[in-house]
Amino acid sequence: MRGPERFLRRFGAGVAAAALGLSFVGADEARRTERRSGFDDMSRETQAMQRDDTANPGMLWVQEGEALWNRKEGTAARACAECHGDAAASMRGVAARHPAFDPATEQPIGLEGRINRCRQVHQGADAFAWESQDLLAVTVFVAHQSRGMPVAAEDPRLAPFRENGRRLFGERLGQLDLSCAQCHDDNAGKRLAGSVVPQGHPTGYPLYRLEWQGLGSLQRRLRNCMAGVRSEPHAYGSAALVELELFLMSRAGGMALEAPAVRP
Repeated sequence: MRGPERFLRRFGAGVAAAALGLSFVGADEARRTERRSGFDDMSRETQAMQRDDTANPGMLWVQEGEALWNRKEGTAARACAECHGDAAASMRGVAARHPAFDPATEQPIGLEGRINRCRQVHQGADAFAWESQDLLAVTVFVAHQSRGMPVAAEDPRLAPFRENGRRLFGERLGQLDLSCAQCHDDNAGKRLAGSVVPQGHPTGYPLYRLEWQGLGSLQRRLRNCMAGVRSEPHAYGSAALVELELFLMSRAGGMALEAPAVRP
């Protein structure tokens, strides 16, 4: 990897090891090349936590999202359920198709953006703040209705945006001069500071991360990675983050959704 080598030359092996925390250990080729959910690389205890809805902490947000789904909001005093009915039927498959093409803007729109658009246009309510508990709760409630369904974000109208997301995935960033692809393609299955490097398939978002002790969105995770390589993160809701989301969902095409997943 050219980025870490450059970093080593500039700052010395000791500083680089401390900053990067790199402890890559070889993994067998099949582990690196077959598509794997992050679930497959977790401990049995964490897998059991995700499988059991009574133990999965993300289900607390699902329950809160259901309450918000049925609550009247805004100047229209209208609930999501009044337009969409039973979410188990009307929202089945929705998360699997997002980010989706938005005819109004001719741009991709993520699930969080779609929810906020509905609030503003149809409920006459203010948009939820990005990464707020309310937005996470409604998003994970909607995403939960598609649990077990295959990702299907392949609308041909999104091809140029998907390709831009692919470019962003391979773009070196920050002082460490690293790209998403270097970790999640080139070194997936190896170890970084004791943890398995995942392939980065976004099948479980919004998910409960033990490190965060809370629920978080895919955009939060992407921003964390950008900060980790000492790059200025893109703003929540920016075109770049939505395009990255779109490419990652396309890359995970056919894999089953897990929301709310649990991760270390």
